[in-house]
Amino acid sequence: MEIPLPADSDLRRLIHFSAGDGRIWLAGHRMLLLHAEALGGLRRELMQSVGREQTRRVFMRTGYASGQRDAALARQVRPKASLIEQFSVGPQLHMLEGAVQVTIETFEMDVEAGHHLCHVRWDHSWEVETHLRDFGPQDEPVCWMLSGYASGYVSAFMGQPVIYRELECCGCGHKHCRIEGRPLDAWPDGEQLARDYDATSMLGHIEDLQSKVESLRSTLAPRDALSDGVALSRGMRRATELMRKAANTQVTVMLNGERGVGKERAARTMHAASARAARPFVAFSAADQVPELVELELFGGERAPAGGPADPSAGGPRAGALERASGGTLFIDEVSALPLPTQARLLRSLQQGEVVRAGGSHALKIDVRVIASSTVDLDAAVVAGRLRQDLLQRLNVYPITIPPLRERTADIESLAQGLRQQFSSLHRKPVPGFTDRALDAMRSYGWPGNVRELENLIERGVILASPGVAIDIDDLFTTPPGHATVTIDAAGNLSRSEPGGGVFLDEVQRRGLTLDALEAGLIREAVHRAGGNLSAAARTLGLSRPQLAYRLQRAQERAG
Repeated sequence: MEIPLPADSDLRRLIHFSAGDGRIWLAGHRMLLLHAEALGGLRRELMQSVGREQTRRVFMRTGYASGQRDAALARQVRPKASLIEQFSVGPQLHMLEGAVQVTIETFEMDVEAGHHLCHVRWDHSWEVETHLRDFGPQDEPVCWMLSGYASGYVSAFMGQPVIYRELECCGCGHKHCRIEGRPLDAWPDGEQLARDYDATSMLGHIEDLQSKVESLRSTLAPRDALSDGVALSRGMRRATELMRKAANTQVTVMLNGERGVGKERAARTMHAASARAARPFVAFSAADQVPELVELELFGGERAPAGGPADPSAGGPRAGALERASGGTLFIDEVSALPLPTQARLLRSLQQGEVVRAGGSHALKIDVRVIASSTVDLDAAVVAGRLRQDLLQRLNVYPITIPPLRERTADIESLAQGLRQQFSSLHRKPVPGFTDRALDAMRSYGWPGNVRELENLIERGVILASPGVAIDIDDLFTTPPGHATVTIDAAGNLSRSEPGGGVFLDEVQRRGLTLDALEAGLIREAVHRAGGNLSAAARTLGLSRPQLAYRLQRAQERAG
C-alpha cells in the first residue's frame, strides 16, 4: 500500500535560482547544490579521523537540523490542506533537494493526542551510494543524515520528540531502505535512540570546550564595552578603535556622520567604557530645542517659567544639562545648531569648569566630559558664521567619523541580530532569526536612514513575523528590493523574471513623479545629506561640482 503525495508545484515555486550572482533560494533560505561525492568525501575523512560512531552522530544531527528548518514551511505553504498534505511537504522537499525517493507506506498521526506511526520506503539514497563506494557492504544501516532529517522534520511538525530509525538499508543488501517513525516514548529503547541527537556527541564536546574557553577569556580579560563584535567593516573598526582609545580619557570628542548612524549610541558606549560610567550620561540635542528655552535647558535657571515646557512643576530652580552631567558625560548633538550667544556661554563654562544658571548670580562648579556631534561640515559652518571658531577648536580635539550604514554591509547582520533579540524581548515574541533572503536584502539596501532606519525595520519585522518563524523580506520592507530570479516550473523548466527596474518604475508612476521632479528630489536630498557642501553632494551623485550647480540652478528655475 502506498499513500499518494499531492502535487508539488507549490513547492517548486519556492525554489529560485538567482541569475548571475551564484545563489539558490528555498522560501527565503539559501540552499546549495553540492556533489554527493563531496559529502561522501567528508564522511570518509571523519570516519578515518574520529571513527564511525562520532561520524554517524554528526551526520544525524546535521540532517535533524535540516529537517527542522523544512518543517517550518509545512503549514505555511499548505495552511488549508489536509494533515497528510501538510506532512508531505517534508518528503517532497527531500526529493526536490535530491536526497532520496520517498514512498509513504503507512501514516497515522494525531498531533493533539501525541500519536504517530509512519513507515516509509526509500530508494536511490545518496548516502547508500557514497558509503558503498568507499566502504563496501555494511552490517548496519548507513542512511544517517536521511534518518536525522526525518526525525527533525516530524519532531518539529508535531511539536514533540519523534524518532525515525532505519530498519532495512540497501547498504546492508536489502532491496529497499525502510524507516519507521514513532514518538520517543513509544520506542522501548527511546532514551538510547535519543542519545544520537544529544549534546554528548562530538559537536557537543566541541561546543562545551568553546564555551569554557570563552568563559576563561572573559574572566582573564578586562571588560571592554567597545568589544561587542559588531564592528566588522573596515570603517567601523577604525571608528571603534578610536573610541576605545579615547573612552577612558578626558579628551573632548567630536563625532561626525550622517543622521541616524548611531552617534548617541557611540557616545553612550564610550561613557560606559570610561571611569565615569557610574555617573550620569546626559544627552542634549541642540537641534530639537525651542530657541527661547535653549539656554534654560543647557545652563538651568533659578526660576523656570511657570507652566512652561521646560519645567512642568512651575517656578522652582532647575538644573540644566551641564549641571546634571557633572561627574559624568554630556553629549551635545548638532552643536552647530546652538545660537551664537549660547555658544559663547558654553565655551566659557567649559573653559572655567563652572556654570551660572539663568537668573542666577553665583557660579556652580562642574566636572563634565563633553562628547559633541554634527551632521554638517563644521569648517563650512564656521565660514558661514553659524559656528564660533573658538568653540570648534575647543570641541574638535579628537574627531571620529562614523561611516553610514551603506558603507558597513559587513556589520548589518550582527546589528540586525542584536536588534532582533532586543525587540523580541521587548514585545515578548520569540523570533528565531532572519531568512537568508532577508539578510541579503538588508545587505543590498541603501539605508538612507542608517542605523535608526534599521532599528525601525527590525522592530517592524519582529511584529509582523509569525511566532517561532524567521523574519522574511516581506516582514521588513513594504516594497522589497527586487532580484532577477530563475524559477522552476511544474515541468522542471527554468523561467526568468527581472522585477528590479520594473518595481522602481512602478513606484515612480504610483507617486505621479516626472523625470524632472525625480532628478530635483535626488539633488535636494544629496545636498541636504552633505550639509550644503556641493562638492560632497556632487561626488555622491557621480557628477562634477559645476554639473551639479547647473542642474541645481535649472531645478530652481523650474520650481520658480
